[in-house]
Amino acid sequence: MFNDINNYLTRLQDTISNLDRSEIENFINLLLRKRDEGKQIFIMGNGGSASTASHFYCDYNKGLSYQYEKKFKFICLNDNIPSMLAYANDVNYEDIFVEQLKNLLNEGDVVIALSGSGNSKNVVKAVEYANLNKAITVALTGFDGGILKKITKYSINANVNNMQLSEDIHMIMCHLAYYVIEKTLNLEAQATKGLA
Repeated sequence: MFNDINNYLTRLQDTISNLDRSEIENFINLLLRKRDEGKQIFIMGNGGSASTASHFYCDYNKGLSYQYEKKFKFICLNDNIPSMLAYANDVNYEDIFVEQLKNLLNEGDVVIALSGSGNSKNVVKAVEYANLNKAITVALTGFDGGILKKITKYSINANVNNMQLSEDIHMIMCHLAYYVIEKTLNLEAQATKGLA
């Protein structure tokens, strides 16, 4: 058992070490810019990726918005279960995200797609729609990134052939970006007070 624990943690450390830091920086800068512009940030995923999408929504809409003058406007497309079930039952499971975007998406908004494989059909379909409607698309993927890595403007790919490790990286991205953004906002607040 000890060897299994050590092997997993070693693989996770190796995966983290191999992440492209510039991709992460671009992602964080995008989130900050769209917050400042007052744009909506849609996020979605299936299964474990859905849980991570919900976690992003919670952390950014509360933790990085409460008591800040400018707010994040995250909308998690997998959190409204009745809407998803209605589309899945009456239309098609592949349409559960894209149909929500058709009601809400504006030009310049962000659409973040979480998918371990990068090939989830309902997520890919939503991203394709977002691209056609001048949104900024982002993929957090695992394995080789699949279709999503190829069709999004921004991408962070875990680049590891393991679903659990891929999902670990996506959760780390949620907290890493949070940490950097919080520090950035606090520095900005201190600078503003210094000028007053």
